[in-house]
Amino acid sequence: MAAAPVTLELGDVQGLVARGYGSLTAASFLLLGLEDGAAGRRWLAAVVKSVTSGEDRPDARAVNVAFTSLGLLRLGLADELLQRFSNEFVHGMTTEHRRRILGDVGESAPENWDWGGPSSEAVGAVLLLYARDNSELAGLLEEQLGLLVDAGVEVQRKLDTSNLDGFEPFGFRDGISQPFVEGLSKSGPAGQTVRAGEFVLGYVNEHGHVTDEPLVTDGIGRNGSYLVFRQLEQDVRGFWRYLDSAVGHPTERTTLAAKMVGRWPGGAPLALSDRDDPALAEANDFAYFHEDPVGVRCPVGAHVRRTNPRDSLDPGPGTDRSLAINRRHRLLRRGREYGQALSPEAALTESLAREEARGLHFICLNANIARQFEFVQDTWLNNPKFAGLYDDSDPLVGQSAPYGGTFTMPSAGGVRSRVKEVPRFITVKGGAYFFLPGIQALRRLAT
Repeated sequence: MAAAPVTLELGDVQGLVARGYGSLTAASFLLLGLEDGAAGRRWLAAVVKSVTSGEDRPDARAVNVAFTSLGLLRLGLADELLQRFSNEFVHGMTTEHRRRILGDVGESAPENWDWGGPSSEAVGAVLLLYARDNSELAGLLEEQLGLLVDAGVEVQRKLDTSNLDGFEPFGFRDGISQPFVEGLSKSGPAGQTVRAGEFVLGYVNEHGHVTDEPLVTDGIGRNGSYLVFRQLEQDVRGFWRYLDSAVGHPTERTTLAAKMVGRWPGGAPLALSDRDDPALAEANDFAYFHEDPVGVRCPVGAHVRRTNPRDSLDPGPGTDRSLAINRRHRLLRRGREYGQALSPEAALTESLAREEARGLHFICLNANIARQFEFVQDTWLNNPKFAGLYDDSDPLVGQSAPYGGTFTMPSAGGVRSRVKEVPRFITVKGGAYFFLPGIQALRRLAT
């Protein structure tokens, strides 16, 4: 018997869960310490009035807010209540265990982070601000900074963003393969529709259970979500220079880049097209097993095939069982780019005297950090033996040394070609696990 349709309490869910604010192209993220709990509560009581809910459809501005475990303690949440949150959230992103599974080593080690690491100020909250343009954002920032000043809360860091017209800094269309969430207005194929409890606490998840029910019953957790925030600096110049050294010819360079990503720069999936077909720029209703089982068109190790394997993994590749497993590890991505665009041609010219930082403020929502974000990062992205591979970590974001620096491409004739010594093209510059409470919970925390 089919499960009863779910009704999300959208008036209590923060709006970032319901939508990514795609029409609000300007954004800024403020990191707050909340060292003074009384000041933090004064600020929260003021800002909660402007927090955007899932019922709202903002056309000018949106405001959302999330807290680290330390931030909740500083606001006055009792420690026994905090311990009901997930272990990952309570202990944070920088433990020895999480450094290993997330690949935060070398230059990406937390000691080198600009924020969120042991060498920087402890983050208590993030205020996420979105606006339709830069002028509107300036007004929103002035308003929100005024509330912070009035309450006596200092801003640790302001993270700016860029509008790259739907493309990420490596030059590929981004944000296409999002899951459809049960209970939201936008619907899609059953195989890509994920139970609401995978993203929002208090609802049934893909295992048929209510996520973290003890937390929900005390009123703090219900309609909340865990928010993962990682600042990923992208070496765009190094990416295109590596590709150029590997193949040389511009057409082959673009093809190799597309093989690594799993889509052409314009968005067309390699699984559906051998060229950058504009008609397929946002195609998302496809699978891998029957169309491309060994990865001749879209290599098994390609970034998008790792992050969303669809029907290609055990058990029962090509069946609903495989799709069901995949749905248990989906993420709602809400990231924004920063820095200016750099074309492949410009990336291959002489280095600038002062290279501009560019990258992605990676933000995702999930109800179970370990089973969703950390599983994808560890088992699918950083794993050099993913899906039968031998020494292939994710070619875009995976750890590539001392192992994992190979990218394998099968051919129709059965002969595999490889590029080796693929460097790591991203460096983690900051990060933290946050909790995005429901709006009623925000009001309770403010008191």
